[in-house]
Amino acid sequence: MSRIGTRMAALQAHSRKALIPYVTAGYPFADVTPDLMHAMVSAGADIIELGVPFSDPSADGPVIQRAGEKALALGIGMSQVLDMVRRFREQDHDTPVVLMGYANPIERYDQRHGTSAFITDAAAAGVDGMLVVDYPPEECVEFAAALRAHQMDLIFLLAPTSTDERMAQVAAVASGYVYYVSLKGVTGSGALDTAAVEAMLPRIRAHVSVPVGVGFGIRDAQTAAAIGRVADAVVIGSRIIQLIENEPHDRVPEVAATFLRDIRAALDA
Repeated sequence: MSRIGTRMAALQAHSRKALIPYVTAGYPFADVTPDLMHAMVSAGADIIELGVPFSDPSADGPVIQRAGEKALALGIGMSQVLDMVRRFREQDHDTPVVLMGYANPIERYDQRHGTSAFITDAAAAGVDGMLVVDYPPEECVEFAAALRAHQMDLIFLLAPTSTDERMAQVAAVASGYVYYVSLKGVTGSGALDTAAVEAMLPRIRAHVSVPVGVGFGIRDAQTAAAIGRVADAVVIGSRIIQLIENEPHDRVPEVAATFLRDIRAALDA
């Protein structure tokens, strides 16, 4: 079983919900990410989603787009992201790390380093899962199998517009968890309708056997607690990016941790 599967099973055994924060690798400073990751774990994060900067992020709203643009300007690419995970793993051998991003950086990495180099190097660095926004499930059977051979999971997005057919396609290849995008649109947009999320989750679970995380639009402890009552995991990204974007270097980890402690307490209440 992968680190993600082990962590999710342990949480479910204790009737706890997973807290999954997202941050963009290399933002707001090129060297802050490993310390930020450790701070989020100390505040109660169960899994970390680490965004891989990309120049054309079609699913990202303006907050995460700006973060990605700044990280790119600071020279952050896939090689640097894998190095951040390696540095994190020097002290933390247990917390799962998921890379979230797009196909292009993965394919460029393989072009530069050799066929399947990304999977080999990601596993060696300590990556536990991939969420590739623009990889459709029907084209990912071999990629998912290659990841599983290296104890990594392939995670997919589902949306309010997902059909039963698409859910079944995702269920055939997904592992670790699936990420339900609770809003139509891009990250950080709109107001979350918790009743609509609650109504959708039984449809998803009719097809998908892995845990279901919910994200997009979760900005505070109250909303996180409402989602945590019906979902297996709560994913928070844009709000963390907003909170740290203007902080000095030495304040970034603690600002994120302070926010997440309130979320953790609300989920556990």
